[in-house]
Amino acid sequence: MAGILDRFRLDERVAIVTGASRGLGASVAVALAEAGADVVIAAREAARLEATAGAIRQAGGRVLPVAMDLADQDSCAGMIRTAVREFGVVDILVNNAGISTVRPATRETPAQFREVVETNLMGTYWCCQEFGRAVSRGGSIVNISSNIGSRSGGIPQAAYASSKAAIEAMARDLAAQWGSRKGIRVNTVAPGFFETNMTPELNAVMTRAMTQCAPLGRAGVHAEVAAAVVFFASDASSYITGDVLSVDGGLSRAGSMFGAMSLG
Repeated sequence: MAGILDRFRLDERVAIVTGASRGLGASVAVALAEAGADVVIAAREAARLEATAGAIRQAGGRVLPVAMDLADQDSCAGMIRTAVREFGVVDILVNNAGISTVRPATRETPAQFREVVETNLMGTYWCCQEFGRAVSRGGSIVNISSNIGSRSGGIPQAAYASSKAAIEAMARDLAAQWGSRKGIRVNTVAPGFFETNMTPELNAVMTRAMTQCAPLGRAGVHAEVAAAVVFFASDASSYITGDVLSVDGGLSRAGSMFGAMSLG
């Protein structure tokens, strides 16, 4: 009889991870392979995926690096079709790729705002759309949002916040559309503050404030997001869809603008 831990296994499943060349995306891709999946990893430049591909092979998974541009609908669709052509099926889609900006609203140009929305929101939608067409045996979509999608981060990120809030709303709608009809679950992971390639523009004071406001009093580590993604991708979450899981040290639910309390 299969045990509870077997529900987290992803053997004989094919996962796609966008933005997998580094950071959270790379960690997620390797974690899916460790759970048993074969993984298609995508980024704008295929050459930058080699380190991730090597880690997946070491974990025992098959891997296919694919170059794709999230802002290009045809590129998103082509990535899904390439995965099906190589592996025969697709079971899991992790929409991790995205861009972040820090700009005061009065100085942000239409082109700058549009770039963020077209990449983060529309690119995620194009990938979901093609995945929904390609799935033949049910599956799981996991969108990577941000706690900035539901609360202010205290820095000027209107375009980024808008795109992330919209991704969560889109996931709820797709969950309703595709649950019983296609057997596709759609959930969202909303990380808090993690050291990634997006964060160097935040100065040391802001970094310290963001981590101290979370009840756990620290930044997250990549494996903590990866574990949440494996949960949503696997049968361990088979009765969960349309949900958002905050992985932010408690910031969005129990955080304080005055930092962690120490009252004994």
